[in-house]
Amino acid sequence: MKLDPTQQAVLLELANTERSLEVVGDKAFVTSEQKEYDRLLKEQQRMQNASAAAQMAVDDMEAEILRIQEDERKLRQRERADKAALAAETDPERRRDLEHDRYSAKSRIADLMSELAESHNQIHALRNNRDVHGAKVDELARQIEVAKRAAETANEAAAAIKDPEVHIAELREQLPADVLAEYDAQKNDSDVGAADFNGRTCGGCYIVLSGMDQQRINRAPADELPKCPECGTYLIRKQS
Repeated sequence: MKLDPTQQAVLLELANTERSLEVVGDKAFVTSEQKEYDRLLKEQQRMQNASAAAQMAVDDMEAEILRIQEDERKLRQRERADKAALAAETDPERRRDLEHDRYSAKSRIADLMSELAESHNQIHALRNNRDVHGAKVDELARQIEVAKRAAETANEAAAAIKDPEVHIAELREQLPADVLAEYDAQKNDSDVGAADFNGRTCGGCYIVLSGMDQQRINRAPADELPKCPECGTYLIRKQS
């Protein structure tokens, strides 16, 4: 098939556009910037949930500390009351009960002091964890704002790109009818009507051709579109 070298680039663009459309199909095009923005939004939701859980852990531990402190206050009151009662009590059996109760209160107070110390250590770590998550949430908010602007710009640029179907129709109008007929026939036969040739490899089947075939194709007249011996695709060489 013969075609003016200036129109060969049009045929190659037509073939590449049609192949891209077949790969993408009806799926809406999503810019990489939009994908990154969507990823950050999901990460923000995950981090916000983690931050909320970290805050809840702090709240629970603070409530536990308040409970321990309240129990300690009541036990100390009990221990003081027992001590005061002992000072005035003369009945041996009653004194034993008071002493036992005072001992139990003091023992429980010691346990609570140990629990309180451990709780303070834990809440320190929990607060650090909460602060780390909070900082990450703040940083993600900054990144999302930047990504949002980038996505909006990219989406506007993508929306300005010509509809591929319209572009294909415009490219076909620039080519002779006989060339389109042969191109379409080859495309129906092998799925690829035309492709680029880099001097060694067919852009249709991606096979490295033999040295003899490479020479034949490279030496063909500039207005001729040689065929790939493997798949039959019309090969378009780089114009010098």
